Amino acid sequence: MSGSARVDDDDGAAAGLAATVERLAARLRAVEDVQAIERLKASYGELVDRRYGPHGIVAAAELDALATAIADLFTPDAVWDGGKVLGLCRGRAAIRERFREPTLSFSWHFFVKPRIEVVGDRASGTWDILAPCTTRDGRAQWMAGVEEDEYERVDDRWLHRSMKLRVVFLAPYELGWARKPAPPPGAKP
Repeated sequence: MSGSARVDDDDGAAAGLAATVERLAARLRAVEDVQAIERLKASYGELVDRRYGPHGIVAAAELDALATAIADLFTPDAVWDGGKVLGLCRGRAAIRERFREPTLSFSWHFFVKPRIEVVGDRASGTWDILAPCTTRDGRAQWMAGVEEDEYERVDDRWLHRSMKLRVVFLAPYELGWARKPAPPPGAKP
């Protein structure tokens, strides 16, 4: 084997290794992006739920700080769409004001079955949501729905560009979500 053939083989092996490293780096970045978006959604749910303490809505100063932290999870021009019941907010300032005025006295958000697609510095995600909640007048409710989100990487940090809630059902705790009550245990349906 001549010296030039060895150099060509070495150059080819180095180029192949570089291409493999580049592909692995892209795959790692994609995984890290999805995980960052999952953490963003978890932070959102945690902050929204922290607005409620054991005796209802937290004190005004804490509520104000939480509303600011929630709004900071959104781009300055983001849209938060809670549907007919919860309303529509455009922009970080409007989102902050919305979360300073809780419509409930308790909620606990469970976001499950994430489906996240990342393309460069933009991403979309769909999440199923289950949220037991209590209305301001003390009625316990079950809420289930789907949230469709858009995200943007800003200064190497993922933020919500839009969040849209589609409620599948909102049902009184005592009655559940079925149209007719379940038979008592042991009874034939």
